[in-house]
Amino acid sequence: MKTAVIIPVYNEEKSIAKVIRDIPSHLVQEIVIVNNNSTDSTAKVASDEGATVLLETFQGYGAACLTGIDYCSKKDFELIVFLDGDYSDYPAEMNLLTEPIVTDKYDFVLGSRVMGEREKGALPIQSRVGSIIAGFLINLLWKVKYTDLGPFRAIRFDKLRNLKMEDKWFGWTVEMQIKAADQKLRIKEVPVSYKKRIGESKITGTIKGTVMASYIILKTILTYGYQKLKYGKVLGNNPHSK
Repeated sequence: MKTAVIIPVYNEEKSIAKVIRDIPSHLVQEIVIVNNNSTDSTAKVASDEGATVLLETFQGYGAACLTGIDYCSKKDFELIVFLDGDYSDYPAEMNLLTEPIVTDKYDFVLGSRVMGEREKGALPIQSRVGSIIAGFLINLLWKVKYTDLGPFRAIRFDKLRNLKMEDKWFGWTVEMQIKAADQKLRIKEVPVSYKKRIGESKITGTIKGTVMASYIILKTILTYGYQKLKYGKVLGNNPHSK
């Protein structure tokens, strides 16, 4: 399957080259780096490593992902992999996510840091607690069990387009998981390894970032949950899409 990797980045000049170099070249046809207003040399480093570099000026993780999707929509990609640029994931494990899709057993494969081996201190307590709460609510409303909201994930591109993703902020990952459950995609979680990121997290590294992300994730779940209970399906209209 023709595959692209989308990596949203903000000031990851120290890590992005390592990420790109570790991506299995035989699995991927194009690496798309979406520069989300970096003030360092992230874009240049990525370009020097042979990646396609796009610019998204709206500051938001989801906005960067949407820009990557829009770019890939103009090409004939069949499979999209999302990956962070901080080198906390192991790009070499990409086949664990893509193989279940390539063999036509699943539509959406999520890399679970909770299920996999991780370096001590790599996954902050607030991230683990947040995943537990989100997983409980999604299972309660959609009867799909998730152990994590991790960024390392793969999905059939036609199924991704059907999700009509909207969120431009921190609710991006949970929106995808909710809509995948709501549309009854064939979903699988696989254990992935995880290590301490290079540099400080823009979300869990600050109190403000943690609180904001937690609020948006919870609000996203409750908003779509209300639509599910009232209409029997997710209608969209995420309040944090703009």
